[in-house]
Amino acid sequence: MEQTVFVGGGAAGYSVKQGLTLKYANRHGLVAGATGTGKTVTLQILAEGFSSAGVPVILSDVKGDLSGLAKPGNSTHKLHQAFSSRAETIGFDQFSYHACPVTFWDLFGEQGHPVRTTIAEMGPLLLARLLELSEAQEGILNIAFRLSDSEGLPLLDLKDLQALLVWIGENRGELSLRYGNVSTASIGAIQRRLLVLENQGGDKLFGEPALDLADLMRCDENGKGVVNILAADKLMASPGLYATFLLWLLSELFEELPEVGDPDKPKLVFFFDEAHLLFDDAPKALVDKVEQVARLIRSKGVGIYFITQNPADVPEDILGQLGNRIQHALRAFTARDRKNLKLAAETYRENPRFSTEEAIREVGVGEAVTSMLMKKGIPGIVERTLIRPPSSQLGPISAEEREEIMRQSDMAGKYDSTLDRRSAYEILSKRAQAAATEAEVVEEESQELPVREREYQSARRFSGNRVSRSSSRMNRSRDTFGSAMSEAVIKELKGTTGRRLVRGILGSLFKGR
Repeated sequence: MEQTVFVGGGAAGYSVKQGLTLKYANRHGLVAGATGTGKTVTLQILAEGFSSAGVPVILSDVKGDLSGLAKPGNSTHKLHQAFSSRAETIGFDQFSYHACPVTFWDLFGEQGHPVRTTIAEMGPLLLARLLELSEAQEGILNIAFRLSDSEGLPLLDLKDLQALLVWIGENRGELSLRYGNVSTASIGAIQRRLLVLENQGGDKLFGEPALDLADLMRCDENGKGVVNILAADKLMASPGLYATFLLWLLSELFEELPEVGDPDKPKLVFFFDEAHLLFDDAPKALVDKVEQVARLIRSKGVGIYFITQNPADVPEDILGQLGNRIQHALRAFTARDRKNLKLAAETYRENPRFSTEEAIREVGVGEAVTSMLMKKGIPGIVERTLIRPPSSQLGPISAEEREEIMRQSDMAGKYDSTLDRRSAYEILSKRAQAAATEAEVVEEESQELPVREREYQSARRFSGNRVSRSSSRMNRSRDTFGSAMSEAVIKELKGTTGRRLVRGILGSLFKGR
């Protein structure tokens, strides 16, 4: 029998178990629904299920609630009775309270282990998206990356890129001939955007040691997949940084992982909460990149699950790649809402027992309309499903509990201290220092020269006998105005005009005879 992640009970009386088949879990998925309909709890029980099956998980914790995965639920919780009743209704006989192995990460290094990458690994496309650059500014960014490779100037952190842009501005004349116009205005605009990013805390993202992807794909000693929770409550204040970082992480997984075909279970599952931030105002090139990754990363054993309020938040080409779907309630208060509700219902395989559109509108909190991939990857018939209760704590853990988990983590100390090895900033600074030292030496040497020699070198003295010529003709004295005029007359008489003048004078004399 194929292994599944139990989701809940469906059909009449919610007695038929609904599950996500692990074999098809890398065909991606969608969890959608209006605010307050239970998306976060669904994300929590999916993470629990994958972890128990030995599949590592990456998810972003936007509200801080998902930290409860690190602690088991308990019978004193106010919802214990409701959870037990629901488990009995859906036939969840194995329901018990337990925690998941959790590793906390935080881009700012406050609520988790620091997460870093380098400017070079981020690449010009994602960096341009992060900085919201125009086409001309993105072109200069591409020049910077090209020069980084050709000139041996590693781009590791923000100050490396800032220093390289200064160097490009100083050499823009030569570079414009090779790469096209390099304007100081565009360079200045990029520098200002980098300053804004730095003020938002983005400088903490770039540097070394960079995140090792293997640290996100671990299992504990009991074979359970580690749930990697990225603290995103503060990060959400900079939605561009949040979306770009997660997209970079997805791209890195795509680039680094080997092909595995269709495994019995995913090597990793990636949950992207607030997915609409990835696509809001995104250029077509970036959306195409996401679509490409979604199409191809499946064969590398990675499943991507988008969590958003409305399926319409995800571009249609990408939405078509999401085979496993859990749709919580959608509210239809406006004409646009009703249109989106109808479009969402049309994407499911119909169930003759009920109207999908009405079901999506009517399901209550903790209930959803589900459709999972079946044998040969065929979408299952849509069902109204009562979502199973979580085994881990519902709600966040305390700051003290989080700190204790971080202290005991295998990642403790690995990423805490930053490294600042020789890169573009240091290389260009050394070049500038060498040039300044050379200029200072030249200046000191010039001060030691006689006054007349210094004036000559600085072009303040333009006459004198310093430069001599070997030609005897050039050594003739030309100090008097008379000698200069004599030479001019003799030269003219030797020329064609002079000969004509002489012939004219002689001719008139003989004619007079």
